[in-house]
Parts: sequence; structure tokens; C-alpha cells
Amino acid sequence: MGWRRHVRSRVVVNLKSGSAIEGVLYRSDTQLLEIKGPIVHEPGAEPAPADGSMVVERSNVDYVQIVG
Repeated sequence: MGWRRHVRSRVVVNLKSGSAIEGVLYRSDTQLLEIKGPIVHEPGAEPAPADGSMVVERSNVDYVQIVG
């Protein structure tokens, strides 16, 4: 997938742990995704906003949904 074309898009990053992070894909490289304005989705819990940015290692990503 050409990640760079989706920078500044709203995404849901689904993690192998079963959690997900929703936000704006701000930056990506060969190993990391940086998500701005993250909202954390945990199984069995209400979505919770997180302060700042989140950086996710690609090895922990199951799949990414482009939502806007």
C-alpha cells in the first residue's frame, strides 16, 4: 500500500492486540505510523481520547481502514 498518499487522511489503525486507534495519519515511514488526535478503542470499553500523538510500530498493525 502506498502509505504516503494517505498522510493527512482519517484512519482507524487496528492492532494485533484487538485494540484500535482512530485519528489522522500524520506521518509514516518504513517502521512507524504517527497518529494525531488519537482516540483509543479497547474491547469492552468506551472510546477514549488520548493527548498529543501516538506512534505505532507497523509490526503491531493488523490492518488500517481509511475513513476520510
